[in-house]
Amino acid sequence: MNVLEFLHTRQSNPHLHGDTPEQEVIDNILKAGMRVPDHAGLTPWLFTVIKDDGLTKLSKAFKSAVITGGADEAKIEKAAKMPFRAPLIIVVSTKFHQHVKVPKQEQLIAAGCAVHAMQMAATCLDLGSVWRTGEMSYHPLVKERLNIELHEEIVGFLYIGEAAKDLPLKTSKDFQEYVSYF
Repeated sequence: MNVLEFLHTRQSNPHLHGDTPEQEVIDNILKAGMRVPDHAGLTPWLFTVIKDDGLTKLSKAFKSAVITGGADEAKIEKAAKMPFRAPLIIVVSTKFHQHVKVPKQEQLIAAGCAVHAMQMAATCLDLGSVWRTGEMSYHPLVKERLNIELHEEIVGFLYIGEAAKDLPLKTSKDFQEYVSYF
């Protein structure tokens, strides 16, 4: 498959399982995240790799976060299980810099591009992946437990593992509806 065909058929797969990928595989995924457009070379992101015992620690953080919000037992149980959806999670957060020409918004977008590039790399390495955000991305307790400064943003949790099942290819929306020419 050529690169264009790959980009036209790529899709997320939340059905993940298997062993933690080898370190060389993880390193290749992280390297892809470092190659994204980055105005002024600020590298405005941080990658937190979570695997093995780290999944249990993240589970405790998620559980604590929902408990502080007064969640019921079902929500607490669901939050505690979330990190175990995959054997590897890469949390991408911002690392904002003050720069006269590069506003925070551009730095946030660059961090988002890093998540996307790592997801594409995982797919190229025959792994399944899904980029998740949600309530835990914004919770101060989760940020604190992950050693992310409160003024920074969690751009996403990139769940990576072997695809537990193949998904049928979703039909793409017609791009014509989303394009104008000036």
